Amino acid sequence: MEPKELLKAMEVAVRLKDTTRHCYTEKGRRESVAEHCWLMTLMALLLRHEFPGADMDKVIRMCLIHDLGECFTGDIPTFEKNAEEEEREQALLNGWIDSLPGDISAEFRELFREMEARQTEEAKIYKALDGLEAVFQHNRSDLSTWLPLEYELNQTYAQDRVQFSEYLTQLRQLLREQTREKIARG
Repeated sequence: MEPKELLKAMEVAVRLKDTTRHCYTEKGRRESVAEHCWLMTLMALLLRHEFPGADMDKVIRMCLIHDLGECFTGDIPTFEKNAEEEEREQALLNGWIDSLPGDISAEFRELFREMEARQTEEAKIYKALDGLEAVFQHNRSDLSTWLPLEYELNQTYAQDRVQFSEYLTQLRQLLREQTREKIARG
């Protein structure tokens, strides 16, 4: 990638640092999309040895790029996002991917295709980490920042995403226990 192409791509991707998510940090400020992606990616790195048959470098790449569409549309919580918003985000993301050099564009397209299909172990791991990181972060934010529906959602969210893995199922259960303890403490 030529240096000018790199800078042009980074000028778009850097927007995720200022694109806030619905969730808050422990200190009370809104979490950025970039922070969410970073923590997911770190989770994938830390879990490398739990999935010896998976290409965890690919999972890391998936974690890094999965929310790039939010550079254009912002973060819309999954419980609020509709099909029209999803299509708009996808179209804008595709246009940006088309502007990247051919080999990188092809790699991103293939990663997004695999992530969408969720058939490979790598795609399943990425999608589970996406949900688990959100639950983890919610457990660290003050209850005053939670919407009423999140009291139940934080106990069930991503359960369907972890069922393929005993390890991730155990991790999900620990997060559920943390959520219940947090709610009980009020």
